[in-house]
Amino acid sequence: MPNPKHSRASWSTRRTKVSAMIRETRPMKAIRNVILALTLTLTGTIMANPSAAQAQPNSPITTGVMVILTVKEGVTREQITAVMPAEVRQTVQLYLNGKIREWYSRGDGRGALFLLDTKDVAEAHAIMDALPLAKFQLMDHEYIPVGPLLPLRLLMTSP
Repeated sequence: MPNPKHSRASWSTRRTKVSAMIRETRPMKAIRNVILALTLTLTGTIMANPSAAQAQPNSPITTGVMVILTVKEGVTREQITAVMPAEVRQTVQLYLNGKIREWYSRGDGRGALFLLDTKDVAEAHAIMDALPLAKFQLMDHEYIPVGPLLPLRLLMTSP
């Protein structure tokens, strides 16, 4: 005859395992959806539904500008170090004024990356050109306008 305590324990163990599988599956679905959205963005996939394509704006909305700063070829560490106190004071002030949303050091040690809260590249240029490293022409700047992921608009259209 089966032991009732044993079957209860087995059921509880199975239920715990199933609950764990469900908890693991939800994040995987979310990750899969994000990967799909990024894939659509990066590959420039043409949408099959013409009405959804018409709902997309002609040009992406810019909510900020990413600026990649790279030390120019031939610039020495001493040149950078001499300007850094003024650069740091001014970038901190820009952050406190809400113009710099995020900032990072580059992993290769050759500069920095700023995410500016600007509506276009021209405004980002004006901000960066006023900083000491730019005035002394010690850094190269690459400007990339950024905004919401366009494929996410597909979620807002009715099928």
